Amino acid sequence: MSPRTGRPTDNPKTLNTRIRMSQDDIDKLEYCCKVTGKVKSEIIREGIDKVYNELKK
Repeated sequence: MSPRTGRPTDNPKTLNTRIRMSQDDIDKLEYCCKVTGKVKSEIIREGIDKVYNELKK
């Protein structure tokens, strides 16, 4: 049996990025997480996609 267990994916998240944020930014991110039920990384990815799609228009 494989030592790694978990759900297989076509888009593995193997890279890490670290950012500095103000307390206000953290509060906004946590509010978004609480309201949507999503984790921080999902909210951040959606924000990146939103800006990217606006720039590609």
